This record gives sequence, C-alpha cells and structure tokens, in this order.
Amino acid sequence: MIKTFSMTDVGQKRKVNQDFVFTSENPVGNLPNLFIVADGMGGHAAGDYASRYTTETVVADISDSHETNPIRLIRHAYETANAAIMEESRRVPEHEGMGTTLVVATIIDDCLYVANVGDSRLYVIDDGIIQITRDHSLVEEMVRAGELDESAARSHPMKNKITRAIGGDHEIRVDFFDMKLNPEDRILMCTDGLTNMVEDEDIMMTVKSSTDVVSAVQRLVEKANANGGFDNIGIVLVEPFA
Repeated sequence: MIKTFSMTDVGQKRKVNQDFVFTSENPVGNLPNLFIVADGMGGHAAGDYASRYTTETVVADISDSHETNPIRLIRHAYETANAAIMEESRRVPEHEGMGTTLVVATIIDDCLYVANVGDSRLYVIDDGIIQITRDHSLVEEMVRAGELDESAARSHPMKNKITRAIGGDHEIRVDFFDMKLNPEDRILMCTDGLTNMVEDEDIMMTVKSSTDVVSAVQRLVEKANANGGFDNIGIVLVEPFA
C-alpha cells in the first residue's frame, strides 16, 4: 500500500506561495497513481497561477487519455500544459512571461517513472539519497562542464536561473527517468525552497529518522524555514511499499 504526504509553505521571506503539489494514491486515467510538484515563476500572481494551472492541466490530460504507455501519456500531458501556459501568457497581459518547473512521477508495480522540466527535484532515499532528476539550470550546466564545484553552486548568484520550464518555449524538452524500486525506498519530490535551504544529507537523515511520512515532511519544512526560508517550500513524500 502506498503512503504519501504533501505540503507547501510560503516560507519566511515571500508573500505569495508559487509552489503547487498534487498527489493521488488512486488511479488517474490509465496511471495507477500520480504525484506532481511545480514551482511557478512570473509576476506577483502569475507564478502562483502557472504552477496551479499547469498541474490541473496535466491531471486533466492524463485523466482523459486512452494512452497506456506511461512515458507517452506523461509526455503528451507536458506538451498540452506547455501549450496552455504559452497561450495564457500571450492572451492575458498580467500573465505574460509566466512559467513553472514540473516534476511528475508514477509508480507501476515496482517501477518508478519520472518526468522533469526545471530545477525541482525527485530523490530516492534508502540507505543513502540519490537525486534522480537533473536540474535544468545555468549553474548545473556549469557544474557538469567542470566550471563550478557543488559547494560553490549552492551560493552562486545565478543559482535560480533555469534553462527549461513549462511556458519557456513552444518546443518543450522533457527528461524521462525510470528505475526499479526496492522495498525500503522512499521517494521525495521537492522544489528548490527545500534543497537550497537543507543539505541532501540532512534531508535523508530527517526522512529516515521520522516516524511516518507526515512528520518527515513537517520536519523538512521546519528545517527549511529555520535555515532562512528564503523561498516557498513544496514537498511530496511517497512510501511505495508501506
């Protein structure tokens, strides 16, 4: 039986919460379950709208699809959401330039399928913590090119500059990942409001030392806020084989 808990928090510095999360342990269309994290960007209200509207569009597209292949199904939902955000941005002046990161995951039997655009992340936590997604950010490109090390990347002034987003371009490039899950694995999806405030090792130890998914997520939010809470915090935690 799958156990999940999700939460968003405005943080300590922002007035508007632009993070949006969605979880369903029950089927959504032809997917047996569905988990989403989105971190909106844009003007005062546009980022908030972008993350929510994108998530709702993805859920609706998956619900209505007859496709059974999870990758094709999720890819189409990304393309539909991207087109919808691009059109809304063009049509509504106050939404011009809006966009959002988007991580989508589903578990089918013992396999995890993940799609990602932007710098929100999905981790698998067992004895360690492994980042499955790759950040689409300027700083991450510099790290991969050997121009910057990981410690310098965390405090780089351009660390929030992302290179891909829903609404960023008419052609959306989506990364896909799949892996077999082990019985003790836990899946953590989150926005950079957590990962910029809490080190991966601390995230892992918090999840592993918590009594359940609810307390784990609540403690992670508390840690992010205690460390400054400079951004909104969005978290989904999944125990696939609880």
